[in-house]
Amino acid sequence: MSARYLMGIDVGTQSAKVVIFHTHGDVMCSAQQPLRTLEIPQPNRAEHPDDDLWTAVQQACRAAMARFHQLGGQDHQLLAAGLCVIRCCRVLMRADGELAWPVINWMDARLNQPYQHADEYGNVRWVTTTSGYITHRLTGQTQDTSANYIGWWPMDDLRQDWDAGKMAACNLQRAQLFDVVRPGEILGEVTSAAAQASGLPAGLPIIATAHDKAVEALGSGALAGGEALISLGTYIGAMVHGDAEPRSSDRFWPFQAALPGRFLYECMGVRRGMWTVSWFRDQFGAAAVQDARDKGVDIESLLSAEASTVPPGSDGLITLHDWAAPAEAPWRKGAIIGFDGRHTRAHLFRSLLEGIVLTMKNHVDPMMQALDRPLTQLVISGGGANSDLFMQLFADIFGVPARRNAMRSSAAIGCAINAGMAVGVWQNYQDAVAALVKPGETFTPDARHHAHYQRLNQQVYQQLHAVLDPLLQRLSPLANV
Repeated sequence: MSARYLMGIDVGTQSAKVVIFHTHGDVMCSAQQPLRTLEIPQPNRAEHPDDDLWTAVQQACRAAMARFHQLGGQDHQLLAAGLCVIRCCRVLMRADGELAWPVINWMDARLNQPYQHADEYGNVRWVTTTSGYITHRLTGQTQDTSANYIGWWPMDDLRQDWDAGKMAACNLQRAQLFDVVRPGEILGEVTSAAAQASGLPAGLPIIATAHDKAVEALGSGALAGGEALISLGTYIGAMVHGDAEPRSSDRFWPFQAALPGRFLYECMGVRRGMWTVSWFRDQFGAAAVQDARDKGVDIESLLSAEASTVPPGSDGLITLHDWAAPAEAPWRKGAIIGFDGRHTRAHLFRSLLEGIVLTMKNHVDPMMQALDRPLTQLVISGGGANSDLFMQLFADIFGVPARRNAMRSSAAIGCAINAGMAVGVWQNYQDAVAALVKPGETFTPDARHHAHYQRLNQQVYQQLHAVLDPLLQRLSPLANV
C-alpha cells in the first residue's frame, strides 16, 4: 500500500501553519506564514488588515504542498485536511463571498456585545466565524463547524445546532448564518479556484474541527481525567475534557470539544500572554541581541538561560499580567512591582514568566476544585513549551509534573486527527491519539521551590488586584486624556 497523508491547517492570531503527517504519525513536512500586525484604528478595536487570514492560508498551503511534492508526495496520497482557525472573531461577508469589512479580532470590544450593523460595513450578507470564512474560500460552501461559535451566537451547544430562541438576543437571523456540521464531519471539497490559489489538490476533503483551543486539547493528548492542557498562545488558556453534557460553574465555561460528543471546560486565562513575552523581547531586548549572536543562540534562549540563574520569585520582582484588560474590569493595566538595585533583564524576564504561571494556577485550581477532579499533570503546548525554564516553572508553581510533546503545535495534530477520523484512517479517537501524539519530556516539581511559590502566591500575588484596582480605576481617565 502506498503512503497516505493527512494535513492540519492551523490559523492562529500570529501565523498560519500547515503540517502534513504520515498516517502512522510522523511529520512529513510543514510550512508557516506569519500574519500581519493587527490594525488598531482606535482604542478597543482590533482588525486583521486587508484579507490577511486567507492570504496567509494560501501562502502556507502553497509552501507546504511544494515541499510535499519535493519529498515525493503525490496529490492522491493526501486524504483530507482538518481546518482550525482562531476563535472568538467575527467575519462580515458580502453575497459574493468577499469580505465586507476586515476580520474583527477577538480582542475587539465590539465582540463583547451582539452584532450591530454599521453603515460603514456596507452590504453584509453573511455573519460568520473565521473558520466559516476560510471554509467558504476553500470549498465554496456556506458551512462551518458548530464548535467555533463562542460568545454572542445563537448556538445550542448540546444539540450542536442553531437555537431559534436565541436569534433575537444575538440580533441575528437564520438567513445570515451558515449551516453547521460537527467536528470530524466534512465541510466540503477544495474547489478548482481554491486549488489554483492555494496549491491544494482540487477535491481534497476539508474537515471540521472545533475552536482552536479545543483542537489543541485533542492534539495534545490531554484526555485523562486529571490532566489539564495549558495552551501558550497570544491568549493563554487552560482546559480539561468534560462529559457528554455541559456543566455550568462560575469557575469555568463549557465548550464543544474537538472530540465529538464531548465538552471542554475552560477557565479564565491570560490575554496577550505570550504577546507580553514578545513585547519584552522586542522593546527591551536590543542589548541582548548582540549577546545572543556572540553566543550563537537565539534571543529567547539567551534570555531563558539568564533567567534560569535568578532565584525563584525573581528576588521580589512581580509581574501582574493585565496588558489586555478583561471586559468586566476595563481599567486594569499590567503592573511590575518590587524593583530594587539587584534587578536585571534576567529578573524581569523570569518575572514575566512567573506572572503567567501564577495567574494560570489561580484560575486552574478553582476549576479543578469545582469539577472535584484533582490535578495530576499538566500538558503544555505552544512555542513557549520549548523553554526548559518555562516548563520547570509550571511544574514548580503548580506542584505537579508538566509534560510537553515532541511536536509543540498541538492544534495541527488535532486537525489531522479529526481529518483522519472523517475518512476512516482510524476506528476510534484513542487510536488516532496514540498514532499522532508523541510525548516529550516531563518536568517534575522541586518541592522547595513549590513551597516558596505557594507563600508568594497566597501572601502577595493573590492580593494584587484588590490593592491595585482602586488606583487603576483612578488612573484610567488620567491615562486617556
